[in-house]
Amino acid sequence: MLSLSFSRSLIISVFALLLVACGDGDSSKKASDISSQQTFHWKMVTTWPPGFPVLQDGAEHFAESVRAMSNGRLDIKVYAGGELIPALQTFNAVSQGTVEMGHGSAYYWAGKIPEAQFFSTVPFGMTAKGMNAWLYHGGGLELWRETYAPFNVIPFPMGNTGVQMGGWFNKQINSISDLQGLKMRIPGLGGKVFAKAGGNPVLLSGSEVYTALERNTIDATEWIGPYHDQRLGLYRAAEYYYYPGWHEPGTVFELSVNKQAWETLPADLQAIITYAAEAENMSLWSE
Repeated sequence: MLSLSFSRSLIISVFALLLVACGDGDSSKKASDISSQQTFHWKMVTTWPPGFPVLQDGAEHFAESVRAMSNGRLDIKVYAGGELIPALQTFNAVSQGTVEMGHGSAYYWAGKIPEAQFFSTVPFGMTAKGMNAWLYHGGGLELWRETYAPFNVIPFPMGNTGVQMGGWFNKQINSISDLQGLKMRIPGLGGKVFAKAGGNPVLLSGSEVYTALERNTIDATEWIGPYHDQRLGLYRAAEYYYYPGWHEPGTVFELSVNKQAWETLPADLQAIITYAAEAENMSLWSE
């Protein structure tokens, strides 16, 4: 039979353990509450010209969606190409943590990550539907994130052009021989194919395209399609417009997020970014 003093000691010990457990629970709850109330102010840079419809607008709309869904806890300030950094330095800025987010397309960083081009578009390859199926349901997104991991960047699909036009040319193209020596703004793997055909591919950001074509710095350019091309005024700089865009049958746009910045966010804000990017992916493609 247990002595009275031993029983009392046992009861006191158990009670003390319960108090500690309750205290830890309160501390965890308080820490969680503080985290859920914290406000984050992020910067996003893009590769698009200031005020450019659909693309720059899409990045702005994504930021607005995140702000609304997070009740203002994650505020993202969006800068167009050249406003904060040069357009084609977007990936480097995110990778180095200069900004938390970027929006562009993976083939712009082909000089740094050649394999990134496969997550943008492949000549004569998949359309938007096929790219989305591969990325979301075929293991493509996992491969993409594995590719970007050494650069401290987490990618998300966020937009697609669908099948593009073939481009604007300052002379008629009637055979492959007409491409010999032709200097054309054409990025990614499409540029590699163009070079094999005898052309001279050039990489330019959207804000540089019209001026280069008008001044004959280049002989031709591709951009996206009639709506976007008209907004850049390309019809004023070149006479001949061709279809289809064999080089870009379904170009994916990417949201890139700095890994360290991502890890500072609570789980609910990470989920908001994920689902807002998925929604914008469909919205940009549809528009």
